[in-house]
Amino acid sequence: MIFSVRVLRASVVFSIFVLSFSTVTQAETKMIFIPGGSFLMGNDNSLVDEQPSHKVAVHSFFLDRTEVTNAQLAEYLNKHGHKGPKGERYFDLDDSDARIKRQKDGKYVPFEGHDRMPVVEVSWLGARDYCAWLGKRLPTEAEWEFAARGPEGRTYPWGNEAPDKTRAHFGHPWGKMAPVDAYPKGGTPEGVLGLAGNVHEWTSSASEHYPYRADDGREEMNYYADRVTRGATHDSPVDETISTWRGQTVSRNPMAGHHGIGFRCARSAKVTALDLK
Repeated sequence: MIFSVRVLRASVVFSIFVLSFSTVTQAETKMIFIPGGSFLMGNDNSLVDEQPSHKVAVHSFFLDRTEVTNAQLAEYLNKHGHKGPKGERYFDLDDSDARIKRQKDGKYVPFEGHDRMPVVEVSWLGARDYCAWLGKRLPTEAEWEFAARGPEGRTYPWGNEAPDKTRAHFGHPWGKMAPVDAYPKGGTPEGVLGLAGNVHEWTSSASEHYPYRADDGREEMNYYADRVTRGATHDSPVDETISTWRGQTVSRNPMAGHHGIGFRCARSAKVTALDLK
């Protein structure tokens, strides 16, 4: 389903709408409207994987305010199970880092105290199917970076100020995650939280060199193409919290879960009015 939204503009300030979808499932989460625009993707002063810096245009879209939680994925698993129709691995239930278990009665439940933690051990295929279940999709790599940086090219999701432990969850021992909404000071101006720590996040994009082009095959469905993850994780060093970070660990097998990878969903938007005078 494609949603329409009216964007109000006073001078050069956009009023951003936060939408909440709360009808059919508890798994639905608030979504933030990201007005489309152009930005410089990449970073010529960082890792080679982030080069070259290049201009990319992004259409308006909605992005989940927070990462998907264990409680939300458990609801999906109770309707669909942890494998796909052909036995594809959607969720690594038996992995020691998984924080969802299946009880004797067959019900999937989060570990105690982990309801609001970001879910991990979900494969790219599983993340993709979860988003589709809610009428959504995974964000492209370009959309993810645009949401984190904005058209002005912020260094971090919140701006250009150096990160600290009040803005992002990084530099912690492995496995010590935080609730998905634990760092409101680290949100983007639009209101998206958690883009600079806690867990890496799946994108829809296949792992390819820059420049990014949506029409070069990287956004096509392919069961075997490694997929890009973005964002730092809870044990990342501070230099990985920059919004352009695209290090060696970002390319992952789409059919396997990972103990440091979660995800959030996106939805396309149709803008009906850019200005209201």
